[in-house]
Parts: sequence; structure tokens; C-alpha cells
Amino acid sequence: MSRIGKIPITIPKGVKVGLAGEVLNVEGPKGSLSQKVGSGVDITIDDGKIVFSRPAETREARTVQGLLRSLVANMVTGVTHGFERRLEITGVGYRAEVKGDSLVMSLGFSHPVNYELPKGVKAEVEKQTLITLKGPDKQMLGQAAANIRGLKPPEPYKGKGIKYQGEKILRKAGKAGKAGK
Repeated sequence: MSRIGKIPITIPKGVKVGLAGEVLNVEGPKGSLSQKVGSGVDITIDDGKIVFSRPAETREARTVQGLLRSLVANMVTGVTHGFERRLEITGVGYRAEVKGDSLVMSLGFSHPVNYELPKGVKAEVEKQTLITLKGPDKQMLGQAAANIRGLKPPEPYKGKGIKYQGEKILRKAGKAGKAGK
């Protein structure tokens, strides 16, 4: 049984939730998001709560109910508070700056790397080495952070590259040299 799918979502003040056919729309102070709803879950919106129920007791219906409830809960949180992801750049001469809707980074290549931010994702750079991504859509924000990290993932010897803040990089020992002789 899906325990997460049974928990109703409380709609905060200032958030509008509407169901139009198979599309659920959520609007709030940080933006608006929409999610396609399949036919395996029934959604009812009343008394400031969103309740998910399933017409059948199949395994697929239980998983879809829990997944959809989590996605909609993230949508409600995103349009009220927003989400944030922080990345750290480590390395001599590695830096980043925001120019319009793109992030321009110097990552040790022969040319600067230009990353176009997706619509709805905003970036801030502190001290040229700390990138903060903000936006209402958790999935899009996480994908943008993963794409930026993928431009220069941290290497295991010196740790140079782009990593998530708080991420631990497993470091390897370098060459032992001529210490054995």
C-alpha cells in the first residue's frame, strides 16, 4: 500500500490549484507549474487540500499514486518557497560569471564554456567559485545542476572541477615516485 500517496497536500495561502482535463496547474508567488495526470489516479481538490485516490488496487496504481502525490507536493513547495542547488568550482583559474541568461565559466579549457540556463532557472555567482541555482521546478533545477557539473566533473587526484556543495570526493593517492629505492 502506498502510504505517501494517501497523505493529503495542504494548499497554502496565495496558491491556486486547478484541474483541467488531465493537466493539474499550480500557480503561486514564485511562478506556475503544470503536470499531466494519468487516468490511474483520481484527484479531488476541496477545503484547501488535494487528495489522491486510486480506483484499482493494482501495484501500478499504488506506485503512480505515490509518485504523482510527490510530484504535486514538490510543485506546491516550488511555487511557494522555491528550490535551490549550490555548486562549488575548485581549481586554479576556474571561475564563473552570469551574463544575461547564460553562465560563462572558465574551466581550464582553451575557451570559456557558455551554458544557457533553462527557462525558470536563475543563477547567482558568489566569489567567482560558488554557483547558486534557484527555481520553482525541482526536476528542471536538478537537471540543470547535473548538466553544469557534467561540464567538468571533479577528478579524484586533486579534486579539480565542479561539485555539489557538501559532496565528498573520494581522493586517490598520486604516484609514489622513487620512494621505494
